[in-house]
Amino acid sequence: MIDLLKAVVLGIIQGLTEFLPISSSAHLRIFPELFGWGDPGAAFTAVIQIGTELAVLIYFRHDIWRIGSAWLRSLVQPEWRGSFDARMGWFIIVGSLPIVVLGVLLKDLIERDFRNLWVIGTTLIVLGVVLGVADRVSRDDRTIAKITLRDAVLMGLAQAMALVPGVSRSGATISMGRFLGYEREAATRYAFLLAIPAVIGAGLFELQEIPGGANAYGWGPTITATVVSFVVGYAAIAWLLRYVSTRSYTPFVLYRIALGAATLALLGAGVLTP
Repeated sequence: MIDLLKAVVLGIIQGLTEFLPISSSAHLRIFPELFGWGDPGAAFTAVIQIGTELAVLIYFRHDIWRIGSAWLRSLVQPEWRGSFDARMGWFIIVGSLPIVVLGVLLKDLIERDFRNLWVIGTTLIVLGVVLGVADRVSRDDRTIAKITLRDAVLMGLAQAMALVPGVSRSGATISMGRFLGYEREAATRYAFLLAIPAVIGAGLFELQEIPGGANAYGWGPTITATVVSFVVGYAAIAWLLRYVSTRSYTPFVLYRIALGAATLALLGAGVLTP
């Protein structure tokens, strides 16, 4: 029962933080350690993120269907190849390649060295500052319809930085999007779409690690956390898209810096162990 209660808490944390630019993986590493639960493990973290990505699939189902069908048609019907949706399909595929390739190559580092809380505390602060600067200097005059292959590659490279917990997949992609001049809503929407292949792929890849894994909770708690993250995550998507249409990312920047500083301070005081 205690593991199921932990799973519910971790599912809520995952659902609340996956789409906000504050790094869900950092929260799933910091808070269990703070509660004395230990590290739930990279496999558990990757698998329960499938729940939040299912929320993305449902929330953006019309966009995904339109993009997917146009992309498939473009493979056999030349007249579709110039359409925006067909090109968006290619942009998402190409943009997903960096995180897939690096995720496979750096698997051991991701599961071991990158989960060090000193690293996480530092990346929370540094990438928080980057997000703040990007949001402030952005031209803010490009819609998602203006995305190019170059921009897709650059945002894909930025997303790959999120292999380090504390960076934030959405935060890194949004930061690059803002540097490239995209509106907040456009950068956020593309960040959500770009994350789908990477997160679902990583979750499915890590499924094999759940039974008997050194830091895993097992199937029952993992499924529970995934379901909870789906429900909470769906609500978080709707809220964030409404929020960024009229407001800046400043609260998230300040939160990242505060959490990162608190994590480093607690490590220095010996309250947390790396």
